[in-house]
Amino acid sequence: MRWRGTGAPPVAIGDAQGCLDCLAALVRKVDAEAAPGADPLRLWLVGDLVNRGPDSLGTLRWAIANEHRVTVVLGNHDLHLLAVAAGIRPMHRTDTLAEILAAPDATELIDWVRRRPLAHLEADHLLVHAGVLPQWSARRTVELAAEVQQVLSGPRWIDFLRVMYGNEPSRWDDALGGADRLRVIVNALTRLRFCTADGTMEFRTKDSAAAAPPGHLPWFEVPDRASRDVTVVFGHWSTLGLVNRPALLGLDTGCVWGGALTAVRLGDRAITQIRCAAQQQPG
Repeated sequence: MRWRGTGAPPVAIGDAQGCLDCLAALVRKVDAEAAPGADPLRLWLVGDLVNRGPDSLGTLRWAIANEHRVTVVLGNHDLHLLAVAAGIRPMHRTDTLAEILAAPDATELIDWVRRRPLAHLEADHLLVHAGVLPQWSARRTVELAAEVQQVLSGPRWIDFLRVMYGNEPSRWDDALGGADRLRVIVNALTRLRFCTADGTMEFRTKDSAAAAPPGHLPWFEVPDRASRDVTVVFGHWSTLGLVNRPALLGLDTGCVWGGALTAVRLGDRAITQIRCAAQQQPG
């Protein structure tokens, strides 16, 4: 499915996770491949902007400095940053968030992160971090994501973070309300890999699509999912590698694990990659 917008199509980039050198090099390479004299290409980032890589603070500052051309959705590591900053979750051994929290403008940095969306829809392309439940159309996904964004960007964002974590409810229901409703939305958009045909989510399995638990499928393989009429652009799932199908783009190619950081032009699906040195060991 090709780009049908009125403006120049953006370039979508996978999970950077604090690997600023790779991200900056990839953007320079993408810019160099653009037509001479063209406006700076717009960039879509699939989330997990920070954490585990060597320069989470620099990556966050880079995104803010380039806000005029960057659209980024929140990933699970970005939400973890918010929770650590709010004192809701402890710092993990492999986290690389301390520099952000110690920065003199940490409050402003955190405020910028918590005001990012969880989904973005433009020209029949839907940008999310992890996945979309089979019941949700693209438009419905954006509406539900906006419910979470409204809370995160508001004065009671820390109250929400206190109840955000958990695996239940594991399935969407339009009748859900309160914390349960928002938790399902967050889990789908930032954690989803496998689910059943009715959208019941499973969070333990992190292996490739071939390792689906019994009765489960990769979320994008569920028959007749309501978002199949748009191209879903996502990250989060490094064991998938690059997924480049007519209506699906999976862009987490394991930069932080020693894989690559990947960019795809949404207009013609041209692929640009930068190989990355391993910053962490899996597990």
